[in-house]
Amino acid sequence: MQITNEMIKNLREKTGAGMMDCKRALEAVGGDMNAAIEHLRKKGAAVSAKRSDRAAKEGMIVTRVTPNGKTGVVVEVNCETDFVGRSDDFVAFSNAVAETIEANLPTNTEALMALTAKGKKISEHLNDLLAKVGEKIEVRRFAIVDSPDGTVSAYTHLGHKIGVLVELAGLSADAVASGAGRDVAMQVAAMSPSVIKREQIDAESIERELDIYRTQAKNEGKKAEIVDKIAQGRLEKYYQEVVLLEQTFIKDSGKTIKDFLAGLGPVTVKRFQRYHLGEELK
Repeated sequence: MQITNEMIKNLREKTGAGMMDCKRALEAVGGDMNAAIEHLRKKGAAVSAKRSDRAAKEGMIVTRVTPNGKTGVVVEVNCETDFVGRSDDFVAFSNAVAETIEANLPTNTEALMALTAKGKKISEHLNDLLAKVGEKIEVRRFAIVDSPDGTVSAYTHLGHKIGVLVELAGLSADAVASGAGRDVAMQVAAMSPSVIKREQIDAESIERELDIYRTQAKNEGKKAEIVDKIAQGRLEKYYQEVVLLEQTFIKDSGKTIKDFLAGLGPVTVKRFQRYHLGEELK
């Protein structure tokens, strides 16, 4: 069967694949349009297998919060190049993944891949995208924060390179409307705290920090009787760096986050989830 330009054009419109890929797919299946579509999908899976050992550390972080503010989603979708990561197709796929997670609350990536969005499984959408862009794409991880008795706020930063969800209890409707929760999420994105309050830092970590500060003080020639005092002072600065409530509020340098929340009433930060694109997982 002769493969016409019109057939190639139609296949390209249906799949978004390149002209030559469409032509080869049609030739391989004797001009059958449905079989050609399937051929391209299989090609996407083959691309994934071929590139399984390739680094995919570009891409984007997407966050979503349900209209009632009770559930938030953060997901990291990776690709190999920033060029693909900024493409309309990749962005659309990443947003569709986030929407699907929000709507269905899957427990893991395998369950997510079996879910359906716009008439296709997420795994099929992934293979379609793989066939189109020709590089490794993967949904690396996602998290769901559910807050029946509080609210969830989200923030994305640096062109979707960082995404944060924060759960807060006691936030008034006015405070929610003013974006107070988003401000806390922005703080987490910008300053990357390790914990909410200092009591959450284990004793071993604290002793390790003190040991470093004592050694620094001795190396600086400080007198032995004040070494511990200097170490304790530097530990306080450490707390101000890694403890969310003790960090200086990025929108008001005269306040800590604890001060900011106190001004909103009895508000508590219950947890936060921060994703940084491509970071090593613990």
